[in-house]
Amino acid sequence: MVGYTKRAVALSTAVLFASTAVSFADAPADLVAAAKKEGTLTTIALPHDWCAYGDVIAGFKAKYGIEVNELNPDAGSGDEIEAIKANKDNKGPQAPDVIDVGFAFGPSAKKDGLTQPYKVSTWDSIPDNVKDAEGHWYGDYYGVLSFQVNTDIVKEVPKDWADLLKPEYANAVALAGDPRASNQAILAVGAAGVSTGGTYGAAAGEAGLKYFADLNKAGNFVPVIGKSGTLAQGATPIIINWDYNALSGRDTLKGNPPVEVVVPASGVVAGVYVQAISAYAPHPNAAKLWMEYLYSDEGQLTWLKGYCHPIRFNDLAKNNKIPKDLLDKLPPAAAYEKAIFPTLDEQAAAKEVITKGWDKIVGANVK
Repeated sequence: MVGYTKRAVALSTAVLFASTAVSFADAPADLVAAAKKEGTLTTIALPHDWCAYGDVIAGFKAKYGIEVNELNPDAGSGDEIEAIKANKDNKGPQAPDVIDVGFAFGPSAKKDGLTQPYKVSTWDSIPDNVKDAEGHWYGDYYGVLSFQVNTDIVKEVPKDWADLLKPEYANAVALAGDPRASNQAILAVGAAGVSTGGTYGAAAGEAGLKYFADLNKAGNFVPVIGKSGTLAQGATPIIINWDYNALSGRDTLKGNPPVEVVVPASGVVAGVYVQAISAYAPHPNAAKLWMEYLYSDEGQLTWLKGYCHPIRFNDLAKNNKIPKDLLDKLPPAAAYEKAIFPTLDEQAAAKEVITKGWDKIVGANVK
């Protein structure tokens, strides 16, 4: 792998924990000691109000006494990758140890030799389809497409995609983006297709276009990009939205109007982010300890407080690890058991069909 082999050799001799199999169960005291000796962890692109990252960072610092150097909280996934590339030979404060990026960036970063493998002690409870088998990247949290419903206007709350086609939802249903360009909206169209029996990919894309054509012909689809403002005003009383955006939007509106967030009974499609450790991390042991913290029950539940479903959610729910007051703020845990995580190839196939076919088949100019 270009750019990785030479660095891997250096790490294997210079860094205490080069093995992919190291976990808290093997040598927690040694890992903590090695991380404390490094003294600092450098993160990038972690806004404090995103997935409760402010609390996550504070919890890590309090537990281990390690300083966290936070680079550019508002950076995007591409910026994170560029920061690794730009600091390959730099051990200073501008070199990130860890990244939190969109799904597509994990495999490409590995391919470019920018990550190093590490498997946390809770590795087995991370679904196989959202982690690299060698431990180079691994899903951290996700959202699912949900219905964000203004219940002042919508008295009979829809429970599934098929419900949205009913006449009582005339001029009510909107997407949270333009499906010719927005990844969230494209995934929503694909999710509708999955609900009618299509497998995620080209088949779901075609089925989703037919679904939205029917929704549009029924007079139920509103070709406006749905936001909290349009939801509250009644212009788009039902928005197909990421659950974490819908839940935080609900809280922001503070009951004016009241909002219900529903995970549909079928076609539950998830969008996931992934973690990775830089192959050039100046503080590799602090980075590994950070991953152990993120994937511990404590770290996972802190993300959930920010309405980002941790990747180990089903495992935590099954083992009754989620506090009742937190569960009460969320759609039922059982709704997430059906979540599917489309692969990059499946997403690309669906996107090709949806973006090219929307105007001809659905004919709604979303803006």
